[in-house]
Amino acid sequence: MGGTTRLDWHVQGMDCAACAAKITRAVQRLPGVGAVAVNLMGERLSLDLAPGATTPEEVARQVEALGYRATPILPTLPKQPRPAARHDHDCHGHDHGHGHDARPATHQDHHHHHDDAADAGKAWWATRKAKLVWLLAALVGTAWVAGWLAPAASHWLHLAATLAALLPFGRRAWALARAGTPFSIETLMVTAALGATAIGAAEEAALVVLLFALGEMLEGVAASRARAGIRALVALMPRTALRRRADGATEEVPADRLAAGDRVLVRPGDRVPADGVVEEGHSALDESPVTGESLPVSRGPGEAVVAGSVNAEGALLIRVTAAGASSTLARIARMVEEATATRGHTQRFIERFSGWWTPGAMGVAALVILLPPLALGAEWGTWLYRGLALLLVACPCALVISVPAAMASGLSAGARHGLLVKGGAALEAIGGARHVAFDKTGTLTAGRPVLTDLLPADDVAEADLLRLAAAVEAGSAHPLAQAVLAAARARDLSLPPTSNAMAIPGRAVTGRVEGKRIGVGSLAWAAAEGVQPPPALEAARAKLENEGKTLSAVVADARLLGLLALRDEARPDAAAGIAALRALGITPVMLTGDNPRTAIAIGNALGLEAKAGLLPTDKLREIAALRAAGPVVMVGDGINDAPALAAATAGIAMGSGTEVALEAADAALLKDRVGGVADLVRLSRATLANVRQNVALAVGLKLLFLLTTITGTTGLWVAILADTGATVLVTLNALRLLAWSPRR
Repeated sequence: MGGTTRLDWHVQGMDCAACAAKITRAVQRLPGVGAVAVNLMGERLSLDLAPGATTPEEVARQVEALGYRATPILPTLPKQPRPAARHDHDCHGHDHGHGHDARPATHQDHHHHHDDAADAGKAWWATRKAKLVWLLAALVGTAWVAGWLAPAASHWLHLAATLAALLPFGRRAWALARAGTPFSIETLMVTAALGATAIGAAEEAALVVLLFALGEMLEGVAASRARAGIRALVALMPRTALRRRADGATEEVPADRLAAGDRVLVRPGDRVPADGVVEEGHSALDESPVTGESLPVSRGPGEAVVAGSVNAEGALLIRVTAAGASSTLARIARMVEEATATRGHTQRFIERFSGWWTPGAMGVAALVILLPPLALGAEWGTWLYRGLALLLVACPCALVISVPAAMASGLSAGARHGLLVKGGAALEAIGGARHVAFDKTGTLTAGRPVLTDLLPADDVAEADLLRLAAAVEAGSAHPLAQAVLAAARARDLSLPPTSNAMAIPGRAVTGRVEGKRIGVGSLAWAAAEGVQPPPALEAARAKLENEGKTLSAVVADARLLGLLALRDEARPDAAAGIAALRALGITPVMLTGDNPRTAIAIGNALGLEAKAGLLPTDKLREIAALRAAGPVVMVGDGINDAPALAAATAGIAMGSGTEVALEAADAALLKDRVGGVADLVRLSRATLANVRQNVALAVGLKLLFLLTTITGTTGLWVAILADTGATVLVTLNALRLLAWSPRR
């Protein structure tokens, strides 16, 4: 839609998937409206609006006519990238990406009574929905007592309870019918209750409306708890920050007004208000709210910190790199919201299934009402009663909510433990993986080479060998040079000055140190300089190379001073993480562009097959071969492995580069642990098991009560219990996932 504007509203009052579907259908009818996306858990409506057709106010009125409250967030420029929004962290107005398949299925026609917008912020027992339950319970309870003491009054009390509920439910049913949803659960419930009253079953009619109201209240409570995970992430952001002015004084400012380059003071006990880099001070930070890591981590000058972490010890002066909606924590909250809006394969199947289930069940209800009296001369009252009960059983609300409720809980639980997954489809794929392919550098290894061995010549001291090599490497940013310098610092070596330093790209670095021309480079470069290791060093060289280590020669005026052995070591938890995957029945494999000798050495140490010397196109070919045998997950750093991450069934990015980990691949491990891959698999399988339980519960109860209703074994109140009760049961079962932990 050319020249359209992307608009967003915060929508209060949704508590099930059908709410989102109803809003979608209503606003899609408006002229000039397109690309409608409703996020149930994020409580957000997003759409493209063409100029001159429908105004934003008309969109809001259309939503509010359905009984919801729509509050505009921020308009965006026509077809321009969405700027980072600044907003009050008490709301759920987080910026969405709109590329997800977030459109609810249009056949979810059975809308449940939603939370009243005026109840926002109230305790669940003080809401209008709860007050209606208390009123109906009092009337029905009084009627039951009156049945023993004053039977004549019991009938009228049951009628009073029925009418007290039918007035609000009837108004909603009429509004829904006018909005294009004539067969909502309200309509079916009102029809059944009125029919029961008409045939003299006032007691059952009263029980129907009481159970319906109770089920709706519990649904609202469950939906609120499911959103609590996202709210908890937002609540971690402090409201204020201590910004340091140019004169050195500090001023308290709203945290969402911080900008990149600001310097903020974080005192012990304070939360870090924005992503940044430490300029002054040392402290231990509790990053568990963001990464799930339980142990505090030490941070000092030059090291990055993330918003939402807690300063446990000394004061820190931090230079802001990202604040507000651009911070890591805000992006995590956005990702969780977006993920809960996406639909996996199971959810799409359930939605298609419910599309023909409802009309089929309604057709059966019509046949139950008409056929026995017309064909067999049966009593109209009996079969009308059974048909009315069947209408209540027919609503597939429990089935439709069973999958998104479980997925939302699983995604929220993962986010609390540093496991970010971008939607239900990715979560399903990870649990079904047959193979997991790992990149080596930065994934199985830390991506930072370390000096492992010093092999000096016979008349050279180890300290001198390292001191001279580090002096030449001091001006280089190469990872191997940084490893040599780190080793020299660890030994507190004093480095002599270097002059005439120069680099020979890909081969060596040279310079004059203490009057000698010192060079540090590859063995091939040393050989070209006419320098060969003596027999003793040659034997050690072969051994070290077989261990996957990279060797550098240190040469002084064409004389070999010794060899340096370096290797990118495996992460501390890599072997345990690989073993955990094997215990789950998954085959791990390493795909790397490194040389075969290094790859095989790392692979043997970790216990997995290594395929080395692979270009990006070679990795794609290997991923395709693995996919032929079943779903495959690729784990990489999110940059060099982008093609392989995209080609796999699901891609997982390590959290080393925060920006990449959040934006690339289908999932991210914020803890930067190899063991997190196995945790993701366990989370996925726990979520899928919960989905299967929910589907079995919803379908099983429906089928059971369809049969008992037709045979007359159960009546209206059991039918409504089968609907609202099943919906509450599957939602509560899904909420169990919020307690999931990798340690269980």
